[in-house]
Amino acid sequence: MNERKQHVINKAHQLFIEKGFQATSIQDILDFSGISKGTFYKYFSSKSELLIAIYKTIFKKLAKDRNDLLIGKNPSDIEIFIKQIELQMISNRKNKLIALYEEVMATNDADLKQYIRISRLRSLRWMVQRFIDIFGEKNKPYLLDCAIMFQGFLQNNLQYNRMATDSNEKISDVVRYSVNRLVNMVNEVTEAGEQIHEPELLDKWLPGKHKNNHELIDQFFKIVGPMRNSISKHFPDKNDQERYHELLDFIQEEFMHTRAPRKYLIESTIQTLQNNPAFIWKKDLLQLNQIITVFFQQLEQEEEE
Repeated sequence: MNERKQHVINKAHQLFIEKGFQATSIQDILDFSGISKGTFYKYFSSKSELLIAIYKTIFKKLAKDRNDLLIGKNPSDIEIFIKQIELQMISNRKNKLIALYEEVMATNDADLKQYIRISRLRSLRWMVQRFIDIFGEKNKPYLLDCAIMFQGFLQNNLQYNRMATDSNEKISDVVRYSVNRLVNMVNEVTEAGEQIHEPELLDKWLPGKHKNNHELIDQFFKIVGPMRNSISKHFPDKNDQERYHELLDFIQEEFMHTRAPRKYLIESTIQTLQNNPAFIWKKDLLQLNQIITVFFQQLEQEEEE
């Protein structure tokens, strides 16, 4: 993403936090960010699309930070999960996501509401997968229920705790307390064998079976995360850094969020990454190619079915 567009996103986010989404006009954004109306509409078709860009920026950074915590670690280590949830809660509070979410739900913008709904389901899917890492496949039938309940009492614990303090230390305490309750809850639910929601419901809520291949997604992030971290080391020029981040962003968007991923474009982008002057990522890109190959083989099988 170019710096000017990111500047507008950052300034608009600041305004939405200070004034609220609905109370902020496009003219307010133009004045505060110092751009013309033409420049605004070059980047965004509406204020709602700008808000979605803000969400994407936040979620992308959160996903990277969460996955960085897993590099070289055991996914079943519950301490890593606690740190991941702390990151998420601190990000939510810092970026005022709950307040923005409540405003969105009060609007009549169907596209914006749909984006938020899908984002929340993706977050739920991530949590279920992390629960499988921690509690094992044998408990999978009960982990969607546990993820839904955990999200509920975590958010309420944080909400009432915030009445006393805004410090991140308290966030850490509340997260650890809630995760401890989660462990007891998973044990209790699995022993009782009680289930409300079948885990397959996530496949219905988030269409496209290929988007639910958690193993491939985990492998993807384990490769792409270190690649992103190495960009500034190997490419001191900011334009080069931006270019390689955008190439990785494009592959990630096609791989994870596009309804009809375009194989030839992904392969072309990987080829561009392979041709970098520093000749790095040879092993990483070979592994990435293998993941993409398996990904499209699964798509072809699904189409045959």
